[in-house]
Amino acid sequence: MKLLKGKTAIITGGSRGIGKGIVETFAKNGANVAFTYSSSEDAAKTIEAEIYNLGVKVKAYKSNAADYEQCQELAQQVAEEFGSIDILVNNAGITKDNLLMRMNEEDFDKVILVNLKSVFNMTKAVQRTMLKQRNGSIINMSSVVGVKGNAGQSNYAASKAGIIGFTKSMALELGSRNIRSNAIAPGFIETEMTAKLDPETVAGWRKAIPLKRGGTPEDIANACVFLASDMASYITGQVLHVDGGMLT
Repeated sequence: MKLLKGKTAIITGGSRGIGKGIVETFAKNGANVAFTYSSSEDAAKTIEAEIYNLGVKVKAYKSNAADYEQCQELAQQVAEEFGSIDILVNNAGITKDNLLMRMNEEDFDKVILVNLKSVFNMTKAVQRTMLKQRNGSIINMSSVVGVKGNAGQSNYAASKAGIIGFTKSMALELGSRNIRSNAIAPGFIETEMTAKLDPETVAGWRKAIPLKRGGTPEDIANACVFLASDMASYITGQVLHVDGGMLT
C-alpha cells in the first residue's frame, strides 16, 4: 500500500542527510516529488535519476529557501509542472554552533534566516495553492534542541523553537481549509555529517538514548510519511518527537 500515491510533495534541502531520506521514502510511497538543493547539484541529479526508476514524477530545483522571491517562483513552477502541491516538508537547515560569548551576529542571523525564515517563505509560497485545493499537509523540521535547548546552540535552538510556534499558529490559521500543520523534533540522527565525528563521542550519545542507538534518516522520513498521509487526517498543531526516547 502506497500511502502517498498521487500526492505531490515539495521537500526543501533534499539532496543530503535527512532530506534525502525523506525524498526517497516519499517516492517509494507513491508521491511525486519536487525537492530543492542549494549547492549539491551532482548529488541532486543522482537522486533524481534513481527516483525516476520508481515510476513517479521527480524534479530537483536549485532554490534557496531563505530567499523569499525564489520560494515564490519555486511554488509557482511546481504547481504548474506537477498540477498540485499537497505536501510541504520544510527541512532545509544549517548549524553554526558556538557559545554565546563567542558567537558573532552574522552566525546568529544566518541560522535564523536559513532555518526559520525559510519556513515562513515556503509556507507563504504554497499557501495559495493549498487554500484553493482546500487540502494540504505542512511538515516542519524542528529538533529536540528546540524543545529543551542546548549549550553552544542558542541560535539553532531559537530557530527550532520558533518553528514550533510557527507550526502551531499555522494549524490554527489554516485548519478550517483542511490544511494541517505539524512539526517533527528529531533527536540524534546519524548521517554523513555525524560519521565525521569522534567515534567515542557518538558511542556516548548512543548509550544515553533509551533505545541505545542513533536514529536514521528513514526513521524521520517514515514519520513524515505518516503526517503527510490521510492516516493523519485528524492530526494538526502537534510536535512529534522522533528521538529514541531522548526527552522521556
